[in-house]
Amino acid sequence: MKSLKHARSAHLGAFISAFVALIALAVFFVLGHSQVFATDAQQGGRLVTIHDRGVDTIIVTKGETVGDALKQAKITVDTNDAVEPAVTEKLVGKDYSINIYRARPVIVVDGATRQKIVTPYQTAQQIVKSVGITLYPEDKTALTRTDDIVAEGAGLQLTITRATPFNFTLYGATTVARTQAKTVGEMLQEKGIKLGQDDRISLDPSTPITANMALRVWREGKQTITVSEAINFSVQTIQDGDQFVGYHAVQTPGVKGTRNVTYEVLIQDGKEVSRTEIASITTAEPQKQIEVVGAKYRGSYTTPGQNEIVAWNFFMSNGFSRAQTAGIMGNLMQENGFKTTGDGLAQWTGARKKTLMNLPDPYSIDTQLAFLMSELNSGYAGVRNAVKASTSVESATIAFQNGYEKCGICVEDNRIQFAYNILASH
Repeated sequence: MKSLKHARSAHLGAFISAFVALIALAVFFVLGHSQVFATDAQQGGRLVTIHDRGVDTIIVTKGETVGDALKQAKITVDTNDAVEPAVTEKLVGKDYSINIYRARPVIVVDGATRQKIVTPYQTAQQIVKSVGITLYPEDKTALTRTDDIVAEGAGLQLTITRATPFNFTLYGATTVARTQAKTVGEMLQEKGIKLGQDDRISLDPSTPITANMALRVWREGKQTITVSEAINFSVQTIQDGDQFVGYHAVQTPGVKGTRNVTYEVLIQDGKEVSRTEIASITTAEPQKQIEVVGAKYRGSYTTPGQNEIVAWNFFMSNGFSRAQTAGIMGNLMQENGFKTTGDGLAQWTGARKKTLMNLPDPYSIDTQLAFLMSELNSGYAGVRNAVKASTSVESATIAFQNGYEKCGICVEDNRIQFAYNILASH
């Protein structure tokens, strides 16, 4: 019996001794190799650890890029694989860790669309982004193993469950919202919207959510809202005695300002019935626009030929296109042949002619053009807008004829032909 116990003890002692020796050998091996790596790194190499599918490879390299290090380690990567840092990354430090993410097939199921891709990306967000699919925060994704290995092969399946989009007006602000909820009540709960005593909703909470449906939530009675509004800039006019009347140029463009305005709003049956401003704070001051206008007169009389040239430049400088300018001038040619005598360029009569005659130098081409433009910018602004909206010589001619001249016998064909002739000569 004693000899048997002694034999068992001897075997156990031998096993322990061998195990300790094995551990010591492993430590020696690791330390020895670490010393080798450290020594090589000290001699100008770079210590690189490569992580690839659960296996770590450690090398010391004098390569210049990550790609050089992978080549030295005899590790190949496919074009679909992802490497961080990239294979083109320059190695400038002493210690690097390289991660290789191997590409694998993924079937992306997005409603009725089903596509198979090869990707190294690990998360659903990365995968869908790599194939150009837009995910909304309310959409859900599930990444699972493929169901049919025989038909589709081993890999993953990414299933996208889309949220339902609908038009949501919440206390006056309308947006396209999305939800996974099945009913209006579940949607309100999902989005953390709690209706107060005075709040109303346009659909019953049990109403099913359907694509592109319209839903409103509002509060009855008085409430306040704050909105940002533009502040128009003022215009300062500088008269330039070196430029003829009719000259116009913007020296410094104006810039609109902004202000935050608080209104008290009265809502009844979901509709705004009144709005009263109760507070305003200017957040950006408007910047004044400075314009230069001509103040020099040419004299009471100039030839019709001179007047035509002056009129062309005048209308062009006031923002009319070539076709629109020709349309206006075709009318003036028909009216008085660009003469400023008698009733003037546009054959003004009655109170309009009286106003013209009260201006300094009323028979000057500059005075008459400035007077015509002042009418287009005031009582005849609709005519100005119609002419500027026209896209042809003919439509511009007719718009000015019918809105400004208001002739009895217009001889429209003559006016249009004059307009085309003027366009050709300029």
